[in-house]
Amino acid sequence: MFSHIQTGPPKPRPTSNIEKGKGVNMKVFVAGATGAIGRRLVPLLSSSGHEVIAMTHAPAKTDTLRALGAQPVVADGLDRAAVMRAVTEARPDVVVHEMTALRSIKSLSNFDRDLAVTNRLRTEGTEYLIEAAQAAGTRKLVAQSYTGWPNERAGGRVKTETDELDNHPPKNSIRTLNAIRKLETLVVNARDLYGTVLRYASFYGPGTSIAPDGQIVELVRAHKLPLVGDGAAVWSFLHIDDAANATRIAIESEGSGVFNIADDDPAEVRIWLPELAKAAGAKPPMHLPAWIGRLVLGESGLAMMTKIRGSSNAKAKRVLGWQPLFPSWRQGFREMLQQPA
Repeated sequence: MFSHIQTGPPKPRPTSNIEKGKGVNMKVFVAGATGAIGRRLVPLLSSSGHEVIAMTHAPAKTDTLRALGAQPVVADGLDRAAVMRAVTEARPDVVVHEMTALRSIKSLSNFDRDLAVTNRLRTEGTEYLIEAAQAAGTRKLVAQSYTGWPNERAGGRVKTETDELDNHPPKNSIRTLNAIRKLETLVVNARDLYGTVLRYASFYGPGTSIAPDGQIVELVRAHKLPLVGDGAAVWSFLHIDDAANATRIAIESEGSGVFNIADDDPAEVRIWLPELAKAAGAKPPMHLPAWIGRLVLGESGLAMMTKIRGSSNAKAKRVLGWQPLFPSWRQGFREMLQQPA
């Protein structure tokens, strides 16, 4: 079992620009800069006065990154030599890890298989970024994690960072949960780095699956996303712009550790799914009994409909001083679906 507890002597205090306070321009290296968060984070950092070096594995996306205000660099996050070269040449104050391959998810019944590349980015990719950051003299690492289904599916409906992650996840999500555990352990225990893990809740907004042109909204409009069983699973949501802003705050902060980044309104599926359908101008979702849901969605999908727990954002508010611009998905869904795709 991976532990989040740092062992050994306390880390030396950083002496980089992070210590000098907010408003000081820093050099920030963003890995995964063309993902859903990266496309919102890069211009936010640039407009805040930071110098942004943006890494992508796709040469065709370099012009997009320049237009967003960043200096692009091309490197595959699973190529150790390329990552080492990109980071050490940049010599950033902060490295940000937003690398995923979440667009590869096709079915909740094949969860681990579809997330295999993302899990490698969370393990091997994190190791390479940490090694490169240490070699470059970087003092802070901010990394993307996830909160929601990894929470323990017992006890209260909302979990904090001190609650354990699920020790008995569905079989087809074990490898994915272990990859999340490893990422978090690597980051918070990284030598000579302030390591900050941001456990983002389920995204909605531009570039996500809950967007006017997103996959989940399309399923809802086609009446193909049912309410399964009692719909008692509790979800926490996060607008993608709130995710980007929380990341900026974490970059500029001296705080380290693990933080849930979620809105103020955890809600059961039986509440939020009909509201999403209403906001999308769709029919109310059909209802399936749990046993059929298990056949259609697999154990992971059934748990996401009936058993998972939401997440508290109290620590991020208290320690980082972050406040969501969209305190509730109720407001966020309505406003988001009024916008053109």
